Amino acid sequence: MVDKKEPASGWPIVKGEYDAGDPKSCVVVATMGSHFNQFPIKAGAGMAGPCKTENLGIEKIVANIISNPNIRFLIICGSEVKGHISGDALECLHKHGLKDGRIVNAKGAIPFIENLDDAAVKRFQEQVQTIYMIDVEDEAKITAAIQDCIAKDPGAFPADPMTLSIKEKEVEEEEGGEVVAGAAVAGGAGGGELMMIQSRLRTIKTDIKGIGYLNKFTMGWYAGKMEGVMLGIIISIVLLALLFPGGIDITALRFK
Repeated sequence: MVDKKEPASGWPIVKGEYDAGDPKSCVVVATMGSHFNQFPIKAGAGMAGPCKTENLGIEKIVANIISNPNIRFLIICGSEVKGHISGDALECLHKHGLKDGRIVNAKGAIPFIENLDDAAVKRFQEQVQTIYMIDVEDEAKITAAIQDCIAKDPGAFPADPMTLSIKEKEVEEEEGGEVVAGAAVAGGAGGGELMMIQSRLRTIKTDIKGIGYLNKFTMGWYAGKMEGVMLGIIISIVLLALLFPGGIDITALRFK
């Protein structure tokens, strides 16, 4: 029987869309853009739920993990989140940590972390092992991964629960899920300036797309117009040929 510890009082200490199971379980399941909380809990996960953002969402997961020493595995699965790419960001945080408040090598739009210090990130990296199954939604595969983690449970992490205060801030999104404004979640040196640049680049990108669509429309209209003219000429020639099968005698034409 492996050793277990009591998690922080009221665990999970940060509320979210996830469901909580046995606090003595060794595994947490982050389903990223997918929503299937129940079967991971039934399979033995201590907590399961989505993580849609590469900043606040990840901070909540880390805060709930390090406040429960019993959690030793993190399964990252479900569909990747467009724009945020939060599954990749979570894995990068575990592998590479932070630099100037930014998750190293993360591909998401704004992978800036405000509420996790170096000690919290280091504890997260040391306490859990990640099982990266992004874009996997198959119940049988995820259940098997959970049960495999439980079978390899090394017991509680040899340190007391670490608690954090997570300040929630709003993130705006555009249609399709891409972040267009997020000064509230920027972190680290130059975070706000970087996001302003990103926002302007997206605006420029949108304008370029609009110009491209206009050019395509203009070219299509012109091509259609020329096609209509040529079609009219061909039809006229065909009609004349049908009306005058022997040809037109130009010398017979007289002006009166």
